[in-house]
Amino acid sequence: MKRLILLRHAKAVPMAPDLEDHDRVLAERGRSDAARMGQYLHEEGLVPDLVLCSSAARTRQTLEVMLAGWDTAPTVRELNDLYLARWLSIINHVRQVRDAAATLMVVGHNPGLEECARLLSRPPGDAKTRKLQQLLHDDYPTAAVTILEFGIDAWSGVERGEGELEAFIRPRDLRGPE
Repeated sequence: MKRLILLRHAKAVPMAPDLEDHDRVLAERGRSDAARMGQYLHEEGLVPDLVLCSSAARTRQTLEVMLAGWDTAPTVRELNDLYLARWLSIINHVRQVRDAAATLMVVGHNPGLEECARLLSRPPGDAKTRKLQQLLHDDYPTAAVTILEFGIDAWSGVERGEGELEAFIRPRDLRGPE
């Protein structure tokens, strides 16, 4: 059994004329959302063994905020190829993981991450999964997390439509009444 966590980076500062997209950092809301999502993963026992992280400033900062709240630090691989990667590139990076990691997290960008989550999840079989699928198809906001489980022994076995959608969590789901 392998668990894949797909995390879209948290909210970043807006584009500015003197700022490259790759160098955009987290906004204050992004920092608080990243901390909230990190806490959720920690409390649910979902801290990954290995993280593949885009090289963009906002993805690296999202991960740094999460790491600060975890008891154990996963192995982290920063990959330039994950910056604005499309779904097939993301899946190919996952398939190339040779580690024995039971839980792998990818920290990346939309639209590739959202496409990846949709394409990897198998068709819904029950009301809970149908609801999660609908949420996933409606909106994939910053700092959202998709958790998929695969009945495989090696990451090379990840296939389209074979992931069991276990959860789709958005920061607003954890904020409580505002």
